[in-house]
Amino acid sequence: MSDYKFQGAIRATQTNILLSVAPFFGLLVVLPVNVFAHGVTDGDKGYISQISGVHIIPFIYLGAKHMMTGYDHLLFLFGVIFFLYRLKDVGIYVTLFATGHIITLLAGVLLHISISAYLIDAIIGFSVVYKALDNMGAFQRWFGFQPNTKAATFIFGLFHGLGLATKILDYQVSPDGLLINLISFNIGVEIGQILALVAILIAINYWRKSLGFMRNAYLANAIMMMLGFLLMGYQVTGYIVS
Repeated sequence: MSDYKFQGAIRATQTNILLSVAPFFGLLVVLPVNVFAHGVTDGDKGYISQISGVHIIPFIYLGAKHMMTGYDHLLFLFGVIFFLYRLKDVGIYVTLFATGHIITLLAGVLLHISISAYLIDAIIGFSVVYKALDNMGAFQRWFGFQPNTKAATFIFGLFHGLGLATKILDYQVSPDGLLINLISFNIGVEIGQILALVAILIAINYWRKSLGFMRNAYLANAIMMMLGFLLMGYQVTGYIVS
């Protein structure tokens, strides 16, 4: 390919990226910062704060809802399974993430470990950036080595669970039945994760069958990286103004 054509391809890719993320930029400008502090809705917060005792089904529902509406979590999982073709590999990575989430959620709430949820969620935004760069082969080109993707997935799961634990502590949940409720919540998280992954896998497998998948894979991960940076920016802004 000539230099002229190559530069034209780069400009076309940059234009496609900007056009793809333009609606998201507009959404970020219109919506308030606290919309992007991923956690529990105000209605659910009131419910959690007022109840006591064991409530298995409600907490399973809340866990599933948390996962299905967790845009940062779903973006990261999309990046994780982007180039995974075997169901076994998908299961391994998802289990690693869920295990990290469970450990810090339980430990954070039961041991009262509180860290700013905005800072933790900024790290989750960074995880989206990290995975996009990983999928784009950036670490191999920049540093000449490939980070351990399994370890990274587990570590980011730890941060995600810790962020949610911090928010739950802010709601002053009753200690009566707390452990059972937290376990139920995590069961709901797993259910929501499976449902979300089924939808993502169906969509991505359909896309993989098209001739344009590999051609647009770099573009898709570039967009995901930009969204991760935007999420990081909004969480940092939320931390500053809160």
